[in-house]
Amino acid sequence: MPSSRTKNIAFFTRLLDDVSAADRYRLATEQIREAERLGFSSAWVAQHHFDPEEGGLPAPLVFLTHVAANTSRIRLGTGVITLPLEDPLRVAEDAAVLDLLSNGRLEIGLGTGGTAPTFAAFGRAIEARGQDFAVHLTKLRQAWRGEAITETRRLYPAAPALDGRIWQATFSVEGGRRAGLAGDGLMLSRTQPRPEDDPRKPLDAIQNPIIDAYLEALPEGVAPRILASRSVFVADRRQEALDYARIGLGKAVEKFGGLVRVQAGDRLEDLIAAFDSHLGTPDEVVASLARDSALTRATDVAVQVHSIDPPHDAILRSIELFATRVAPALGWTHPQPQKTAALVGLRSI
Repeated sequence: MPSSRTKNIAFFTRLLDDVSAADRYRLATEQIREAERLGFSSAWVAQHHFDPEEGGLPAPLVFLTHVAANTSRIRLGTGVITLPLEDPLRVAEDAAVLDLLSNGRLEIGLGTGGTAPTFAAFGRAIEARGQDFAVHLTKLRQAWRGEAITETRRLYPAAPALDGRIWQATFSVEGGRRAGLAGDGLMLSRTQPRPEDDPRKPLDAIQNPIIDAYLEALPEGVAPRILASRSVFVADRRQEALDYARIGLGKAVEKFGGLVRVQAGDRLEDLIAAFDSHLGTPDEVVASLARDSALTRATDVAVQVHSIDPPHDAILRSIELFATRVAPALGWTHPQPQKTAALVGLRSI
């Protein structure tokens, strides 16, 4: 059973700053550098195609190569690569190169995806995404393990360590079981749809059974890896947090209101609850997170400001307050940073 105290604290970004794409990448890099300075264990980026209002990054491995050149210790993860849309051998090659350039800091989060227009754009059937995920994951593992791709070809550069750094994202108990059987990490979302017969069911009540299935399926001797992502925005004043939440969650209602069963005009406090957001002063966020029982079972807790999406300076302050006030108050201690030797010429990428 994972410790309820020792945590790897992570920063997660969907690169949604209200600026140009180039500036999104620049600001996200600054945010990750600040997270590294404050002792965060890892930083994760989401992949989204075509929709700038939902996600600002279609090529996470490309972006993380840039981040690797501007950091030295923090681990870098994809949360997630939509594997059914990808050529698994190209993912294997790109990840292998990035892992070398980052001196072994890459973590690979994978998912099935779920946006029908995106699958159509890539010429893929969304109905087959589960099957395609399984086939592509097998090919990805075989390549990283050094198995023959053809009679005369194997992956170069070799990357056997990456097979042990796969994380599977899921909304379901069956998905948790699948990740456990594979010995992979389990990635839990910051929010997810509620059952139609229980629209106010707490997020931890949905995710604890997923964790149960994962732990039960995990092979003996394999240490659990459970990353729970949460929407967290910490501010010096509660009113500041509420002001940004009113704007960000209002936009989220317009785009996703049907999924969380809220409507324009609902009270702000109802929207905060519906989108599973933890916000306010450090003390208020501590109290809110402490009520989430799934977090006590996670090995890694990733904080992201989406769907509140405040501006850059407020994100930096939230990262600082979480690291210096919230995590210590919860008793969440993470391992001492590992010293990583810099690769010669890394910053010249």
